[in-house]
Amino acid sequence: MTYVIALPCVDVKDGACVEECPVDCIYEGDRTLYINPDECVDCGACEPVCPVEAIFYEEDVPEEWSIFTQVNAEFFDEIGTPGGAASYGPVGKDHPYVAALPAQTNGEQ
Repeated sequence: MTYVIALPCVDVKDGACVEECPVDCIYEGDRTLYINPDECVDCGACEPVCPVEAIFYEEDVPEEWSIFTQVNAEFFDEIGTPGGAASYGPVGKDHPYVAALPAQTNGEQ
């Protein structure tokens, strides 16, 4: 299991979760952040610091945002498991699902 970043983060990318993550597994796309499921150690440090409540334990993702479990995992299909977001830097793109979303206001449609 892993943590998942859902819709409220889109167009917000606050970054408090990135600073709190002890294993550096939260990567930056153009419009949102993504948790690498292979690098996440399920510590939960990211969840309580998210100001828009966008981070959920995989089994607790609200039904209306369940697609984000797949989106977070598929985001890493191309880049794999780089071993740390800080050294990798911003990815420069988003998962196609996120890229196609209309602009979000306060992280919500």
